[in-house]
Amino acid sequence: MSLVSPSFNAPAMGDYAYDWALVDVETSGLMARRDRVLSVAVITIGPDGEQTGEFSTLLNPGCDPGPVEVHGLTVERLQGAPTFDQVAGRIGAMLQGRVLVAHNAQFDYDFLAHEFARARMWLPVSQRLCTLALNRQVDPPTDDMKLGTLAAHYGVSQQRAHDALDDTRVLAGILRASLREAARLDLPLPLVTCPPRAETQFTPKPAKTPCAYRNPGRLTPGGPLQQGMKVAITGETAHARAELVGRAVAAGLNMMTSVSRHTSVLVTNGPAADSAKARRALAEGVPVVDERTFLRLLADVRPGTAHETTAARVAPVTEPEAEQVGPVGPVSTTSAVPTPEAAASPCVPVPAPRPSEPSAGTSGKPLAGRRVLVLGGVHADAAAARTRVVELGGSAAINLSASVTDVVLLPGGEGDRRMRRITALELPVHDLHWLASPTATDQRAVALRPQEPHVMPRGGVIDLPMPHGGPAPQWYVTAGWTPQSDCEIDVIAFLLDEDEQVTSDEDFIFYGAPESPAGTARLLTGGPAEQTIALDLASLPPATRKIVIAAAIDGAATFGTVGAIQIGTAPGSSGAPLARATLDAATTERTMLLAEIYRRGPLWRLRAVGQGYDYGLDTLARGYGVDIAD
Repeated sequence: MSLVSPSFNAPAMGDYAYDWALVDVETSGLMARRDRVLSVAVITIGPDGEQTGEFSTLLNPGCDPGPVEVHGLTVERLQGAPTFDQVAGRIGAMLQGRVLVAHNAQFDYDFLAHEFARARMWLPVSQRLCTLALNRQVDPPTDDMKLGTLAAHYGVSQQRAHDALDDTRVLAGILRASLREAARLDLPLPLVTCPPRAETQFTPKPAKTPCAYRNPGRLTPGGPLQQGMKVAITGETAHARAELVGRAVAAGLNMMTSVSRHTSVLVTNGPAADSAKARRALAEGVPVVDERTFLRLLADVRPGTAHETTAARVAPVTEPEAEQVGPVGPVSTTSAVPTPEAAASPCVPVPAPRPSEPSAGTSGKPLAGRRVLVLGGVHADAAAARTRVVELGGSAAINLSASVTDVVLLPGGEGDRRMRRITALELPVHDLHWLASPTATDQRAVALRPQEPHVMPRGGVIDLPMPHGGPAPQWYVTAGWTPQSDCEIDVIAFLLDEDEQVTSDEDFIFYGAPESPAGTARLLTGGPAEQTIALDLASLPPATRKIVIAAAIDGAATFGTVGAIQIGTAPGSSGAPLARATLDAATTERTMLLAEIYRRGPLWRLRAVGQGYDYGLDTLARGYGVDIAD
């Protein structure tokens, strides 16, 4: 099979021509550190578009094959197939020196990395390209981003869904069409650098049993321990550390691996400043007891207050309910933003959200269904223009894509490198006055998707819907921004209890710990300007009342120089976006709260936040009870 066609040839592709290794795996489950690869297919393609190799095989995983109804791979079919270590050398040779390509590439990459690690080999991949992330940049007018949907859109024949070899052949056609669109729009490829590391180094520890009780606060001098207290241990102990932790957990205490201002007590036999934890406890005024005292207190742990146990669910789609918002966040029984111990620098006030906006097709909104890219201007003017686009019912784009219908040019915008491509695409270009009162003569026919994403203003709230029948979906909150050359942006998540605190250190999801032990929250990287937090809301413990998703800049840059960040929320990794928000009110801030997903009675809700702070990630994390220095 060749990819050479009038729409794909080496001279035309230029910067889009690489040695590619297209991959698809079928697996026994969704967790790479636990589940196994059942079948794998690899197709290699040269920079000229010519196919140079093809390999596929079933694999005997030595375990239950999992959802046979999805992949059709029964134990009987897999009997006699090679094990992964028997074909790892051949697969590695095909991947060596090539860009790995897959649809939802991190999934395939993670599974291959773990399989290679089990075979005591390195996965020889230095870069990967996700066709899902690439098409999120292209933004074709499709119902969703599933492989079959994109195949139909791009005219690629699909014979057998969930067959690794056929899916890889379909992927080849989608790659060809996607590269053509990327070249037409002059989009940078979202290539992800894959460091040569053993993924097992980063495998999360086994999930600890969640503490069933709320944190009652600090241990008082001479007072008893109470269920739910956060306890840390440091230094040498007479009893085995595992024994101390086990006895404490059995008594209802919440054992932590770091110290914060919310720690109830630190157990140590050493000097007051003999470790980082002890020094932090001293600085925070956390009570310190020795091992002998701790064991005595364990004999009489007082009852605690259980976490609320109301099970939340996603709900049928309803119009979002406006909530009153105060100077630093929504007014509720708990604050929506952390209150770090360090003095907070000036932050961006959150305006009260308007009542729910009509859907994209509702009359009375002159920019309904239109996607408007604002170029040029100082940050404040560009942010005001994007806000105006949303007020008029439109969606504010941050990058050029196939869905952009109009361009608003502010002073200096004519020098933007994208203007050459915008001119070639013959997109309508307007000045700022157009946003004052768009008229019918300005409107061109817009091809609307069957369901356009709900455009959320800053502070807007929407219920997360449940599909009719079937299990609740995982929810994917994707943050994207204009590619940066002088700084890196990290997306993080905090899983919080009723007191706006993490219940354990594992409830902080970031680049160093990208997956919670139970797999209910994961950080996924789709490209240098896109990261996603994936959440299995149905599997979260009752103690988790809210998930805060934030972004932090590594370096001296600020969000004022980065510009707007767009968030999109979708059910499933390739589902149609339910909602979008463009957040760009920040100026000097280095951290920003992007979104909250929180329980309201039996429902889960999403709020677009857009709250910025001048301090760094370490201070933000400490406000939620995490010390990232540890």
